[in-house]
Amino acid sequence: MMANTVSAQDSPRRIESMAAVSVRPAEKDLLQRCLDGERLAQKQLYTQYSQAMFTLAFRITNNHDLAHDVLQEAFIEVFRDLKNFKGISTLGAWIKTIVVRKAGKQTKFEQRFESFDDKHDIGIPYHQFTSQALEREILNLPEGYRTVFTLVEVEGYKHTEIAQMLGISESTSRTQLYHAKRVLREKLANEWEG
Repeated sequence: MMANTVSAQDSPRRIESMAAVSVRPAEKDLLQRCLDGERLAQKQLYTQYSQAMFTLAFRITNNHDLAHDVLQEAFIEVFRDLKNFKGISTLGAWIKTIVVRKAGKQTKFEQRFESFDDKHDIGIPYHQFTSQALEREILNLPEGYRTVFTLVEVEGYKHTEIAQMLGISESTSRTQLYHAKRVLREKLANEWEG
C-alpha cells in the first residue's frame, strides 16, 4: 500500500529542529523513523491517522470511492513531503490540511459554488435533532455546501482558513455555509421539537 517514499538521504535536517511545543516526543520519534525510511513507522503513522482522515474525506466527497482516493493521494503527499513538516502545527492538523485540499480538488469543488450576496447566518439548534438525522441530511447536501459546513461546523475551521485551503474567497465560504444551514433547516423542520 505504501511505497518507501521517505529516506534518510531525503532529509538533510533532522526532526530535532522542530518546535518542542508542537511535536510530542513520541511523535517526534515516529517522524524521524519515517524520515529514516522505516516502513513500520510509516505504517504506524498511516494507521494512527487514516480513519479520522477518511471520515473527513468522506464528509467532503460523500462518496466512499472518492474518499479512499483522497486518502491515498493525501498520504502519498504526506510521505513525500514529510521532510518539509516544520512542526509549527500538530502533525494531525498538517495532514488534515492536505486531506481537505485533496478532497476539494477531487470533487472539482471550485466549480460547484453559487454566488449569493446576503451573508445572514441561519442558526440551527443542532441539539434538537438526532445524530442520525443530522448525518443523513449533511451527507445529502450539495458538495460545496457539505464541504464548507463540515469544515466550519464539524472541524472548526474559520472562513479565512477554508478560503486558503480550497482556493475560494471568504465570501464564497460564508455563502456556502449560509445555504447549507438554510437547506438543513428546511429538511429537518419535521424533526424539530419546538
